[in-house]
Amino acid sequence: MVLLGDPLQLAQVSQGVHPGQAGCSVLEHLLGDHGTIPPERGVFLDHTRRMHPDVCRFVSEVVYENRLGAISECARQRVDAPGALTGTGVRFLPVTHGGNTRSSVEEAEVIAAAIEDLRNADWTNDKGTTAALALSEIMVVTPYNAQVRLLTERLPGGVRVGTVDKFQGQEAAVVFFSMATSSGLEIPRNVEFLYSRNRLNVAVSRARCLAVLVCSPELLHIKCRSAEQMRLVNALCRLVELATAPEEPDAAVPDRGPTPAAA
Repeated sequence: MVLLGDPLQLAQVSQGVHPGQAGCSVLEHLLGDHGTIPPERGVFLDHTRRMHPDVCRFVSEVVYENRLGAISECARQRVDAPGALTGTGVRFLPVTHGGNTRSSVEEAEVIAAAIEDLRNADWTNDKGTTAALALSEIMVVTPYNAQVRLLTERLPGGVRVGTVDKFQGQEAAVVFFSMATSSGLEIPRNVEFLYSRNRLNVAVSRARCLAVLVCSPELLHIKCRSAEQMRLVNALCRLVELATAPEEPDAAVPDRGPTPAAA
């Protein structure tokens, strides 16, 4: 029996509800509590052909038990832009706002300004070829359809905008992840939906060069009601930690201030 898949990305949309573990796939049953397939049970495909190693580092640590790496060609990829969004890796654009549940004009405006800077950017692909960064190489992902509609109105044509579900399997040089909700008090559904590790994994791993988190800083300090919720929020905090880490030699990660406290 050969099973190929990734249960740590988003599952297919389903209307059915099954008791216990009856709704799990065969691969999920095989994995059990493991994030990746144990060596004694099978083979883990441990190299991405999309993400730059600086993007892959976060995804590997938070989702794939530090077992995922990038093929050498991915290290050639980078964005060269006049603004702060240049180089490779994960970035954090904090946007202060209040009273927003499923959409945020404030985040849309910040993303629009960042894309305007990227109009003068170049990007280098995995073959080492450098060209102007086209708008089609920019993707904006969000959990909510209301934010999709708002972003579509505010952003230039050519930029791909959609929910995480829509973009699973796609890729872009630069990916923005707009969370839209202002704080824990404004979460419209539940913590597990907004902070879904699978959803965060899909959003970040669409990026070849840069993955940019755009959200209210208040989302890093919500009140968790279970150990699982703490784990989910801490995944987001870890992304911010990597994005705000002091610059290392040969790294193009800007210093954006102190690291937020984990939830």
